[in-house]
Amino acid sequence: MLLLKPTSHPAPPPPPKIVKVVIPEGFTRKQIAARAHEDGLRGSYLAATVHSVELSPAHYGAPAGTHTLEGFLFPATYELYAGESVSRLVSEQLAAFGENFGGGEVHRAKVLGVTPYQLLIVASIVEREAATAHDRPRVAAVIYNRLRLHMTLGVDATLRYALDDFTKPLTEAQLHSNSPYNTRIHTGLPPTPISNPGAAAIEAAARPAKVSYLYYVAGADGCGDLVFSNGYPEFEHNAAAYREALARNGGRVPSCKGK
Repeated sequence: MLLLKPTSHPAPPPPPKIVKVVIPEGFTRKQIAARAHEDGLRGSYLAATVHSVELSPAHYGAPAGTHTLEGFLFPATYELYAGESVSRLVSEQLAAFGENFGGGEVHRAKVLGVTPYQLLIVASIVEREAATAHDRPRVAAVIYNRLRLHMTLGVDATLRYALDDFTKPLTEAQLHSNSPYNTRIHTGLPPTPISNPGAAAIEAAARPAKVSYLYYVAGADGCGDLVFSNGYPEFEHNAAAYREALARNGGRVPSCKGK
């Protein structure tokens, strides 16, 4: 009897590893680039987000000199193959942006008297300034109200974006710098978005609260809510309360005791 050896088959290759790339709302291109590198994606994210055939900022009313896709890189959790090119992440982010910023937002920009790109800039500021859902449309309202009155926005987050520093105290020299992102001295919006906003911030920028507020400051209770006001004296009173709360707490923001 002839005994046949069983045919041996090579073991199948292991399935490719999936990595979850988590991009928080409000991250900048540089912050996303660092996250993509940490998660093992291949290539230069900064280079991949200078321009793309998949999305033109000019289509949204961005000036001809706009040099990057900042603002259009939608924050979400993306599942990619380990070691995949950053261009795949960029492609998925731009597709997600298109799903969250469409004809409705373009129409709302027209109603508000701004370009869609300017609405995106407002959303990027809202993302950085407001920590709670009910504050987002009110921050957006303050921005539009001040723009209509040709007031400076006075938002330090715009200057911090230019400095690539969101933590250290700003120096007097920095606060008086002539950067186009210094909204303490220049009227109007900064040249570009200062973050990549999520859906809630975009919604707030498209549908700001119907209020006449011109000022806001962090609440003295440390719970993340902002305190809004119509006039400067009231704002200064609220700001003094915040400064006093910091002083009582050794220079640190007080811990929230709950509502």
